[in-house]
Amino acid sequence: MTIKETLNKGMIMLKNNKVESPKLKARLLLQYVLKKSRQYLIVYDNEEITKKEQWEYFINIEKLSQGIPLQHITHSQEFMKMDFYVNENVLIPRPDTEILVEEVIKIASKMQNPVILDLCTGSGAIGISIAKYVKDAKIYATDISEEALEIARRNAQNLGVTEKIKFIKSNLFDKIKKIKFDIIVSNPPYIKKEDIHYLSEEVQKEPELALNGGDDGLDFYRKIVNQSIEYLKLGSYLCMEIGYDQKIDIIDIIEQENKYVDTYSKKDLYGNDRIIVTRVGG
Repeated sequence: MTIKETLNKGMIMLKNNKVESPKLKARLLLQYVLKKSRQYLIVYDNEEITKKEQWEYFINIEKLSQGIPLQHITHSQEFMKMDFYVNENVLIPRPDTEILVEEVIKIASKMQNPVILDLCTGSGAIGISIAKYVKDAKIYATDISEEALEIARRNAQNLGVTEKIKFIKSNLFDKIKKIKFDIIVSNPPYIKKEDIHYLSEEVQKEPELALNGGDDGLDFYRKIVNQSIEYLKLGSYLCMEIGYDQKIDIIDIIEQENKYVDTYSKKDLYGNDRIIVTRVGG
């Protein structure tokens, strides 16, 4: 079977199983199995592939058809122009989260030796990206899951920022000493508990711990907004990713604390409210 024939068969199987973006996923999976570039697949589409490669490819096509995310098969997700290792123990980094990271980098770049806390770090994508792009930053990154922290440490090592990040197993601030941070950043779980079963089959394969934001999706925001006051300097920033319909509710939570000022939000590429930034006022 040639590369072209294999791709076509894989795409048809995914399409018949109603997998989103079947053409793209069929191609990315074959790139992974053959360890070849997209350009190679195009130029050498009449090249025969081995029986073993065909077997591996179609076994994984079946996994995709069963709702297993492509990233859990390839153990790879690009984020902020870097390659992150992922598996079923962490949320797959999304392009939307780059909006949050870019804003934090912009704020941190105006500071000298900023000390930054990344709550609910998961794969480490946020904290590691900041460490990579803000030269003199010192990062603390926490997660309640030891399995997630293992992945984050692996990514920090792969991307050469291990010395700039301290990873801590902690339920939000529980194991954090009273350090005063310049920025606290978080992409917390924010899906309403009852809405999780409405998510796509692929998303439901990701850890519920990283999705479940409680009955109204706002549990973590209440805790983070309330507790961050103890860990932020005067004038320091709290930056959070939010759900597309949560802006008004989260701004209300922030205003109830009566200690934050200059709150603003930014939209993602689809025009949805995606991040909220605020800072501690005097």
